[in-house]
Amino acid sequence: MTLKLGVIGTGAIGQEHIRRCSQVLQGATVVAVTDIDLKSASQTVDRFGLDAVVLPDGKEVIDAANVDALIITSWDPTHEAFVLQAIAAGKPVFCEKPLAVTAAGCKRIVDAEIAYGRRLVQVGFMRPYDQGYRALKKVIDSGEIGRPLMLHCAHRNQKVDENYTTDMAITNTMIHELGVLRWLLDDDYVSAQVIFPRASAHTHAKLRDPQIVLLETVKGARIDVEIFVNCQYGYDIQTQVVGEEGIASLPEPSSILLRSKAKLSHTILTDWKDRFIDAYDVELQDFINGVTKSELTGPSAWDGYAASVAADACIAAQKTPGVVQISLPPRPAFYPH
Repeated sequence: MTLKLGVIGTGAIGQEHIRRCSQVLQGATVVAVTDIDLKSASQTVDRFGLDAVVLPDGKEVIDAANVDALIITSWDPTHEAFVLQAIAAGKPVFCEKPLAVTAAGCKRIVDAEIAYGRRLVQVGFMRPYDQGYRALKKVIDSGEIGRPLMLHCAHRNQKVDENYTTDMAITNTMIHELGVLRWLLDDDYVSAQVIFPRASAHTHAKLRDPQIVLLETVKGARIDVEIFVNCQYGYDIQTQVVGEEGIASLPEPSSILLRSKAKLSHTILTDWKDRFIDAYDVELQDFINGVTKSELTGPSAWDGYAASVAADACIAAQKTPGVVQISLPPRPAFYPH
């Protein structure tokens, strides 16, 4: 069986997912696409030589009779409506992060999926599929470094444009840390605080950059996450776990050690697509396999909701010098631990 996919959104990540689904992965083909810019959608079909139709909007892609499952890579504020429409249509849907831009929006998706009666949603948290993060979790779960006490993390982008705002540092960027750190620690968050250091000269009027988010978990671990989206030198993801008996760090991406021009150096990546290219492949293949077997096992709507509850608290903490409490309802039995 070949899974027939409809893709909503043909921006950078949409084109990447279309490329991997049509050229890299097994068991699926793209049969319908759309974008707010229909010219972009048509150019994408031509670029990848797809036997696919360009439809005028996302609802038509969702309702198309020949579409078995959806991939949503559109503008963040559109995610909630498209996912809800996919659930109503009974079609599995892979939605890029964030699942919705607010926790309330994610909760509506959770409620709709539970009411439908089986899992249809997988959220685009790709880091649990990354070999480095999986190796780090294996060390933590083994107990080799003892109980995790502190985590020091950084999420640095080379630069962002002037449409990027202070709250997007949470909902669009740190949402990855909010998702993967829950998974790494098998824990949830209870509080958040945001500190703004001296501003970078490379930022703009709508963006306070960098910022540091301080989190506390249910089990008492303390986490600091530096978000610096105009760091200039490259795309850099760091995670260090300090345990009672040792320290474990996320490995650097593989690169050649170069001796040249009186320097000893490694190349630093500048593009997020390159840093996690393998993880994206494994993630989407897992979605395709899960839909085919009628058993999704990747990051769930509940995971998207839990991350968004924390994100809402972080955004509130951007506006106050104090600590903001995070309250997550009990996990429904519908979503096994």
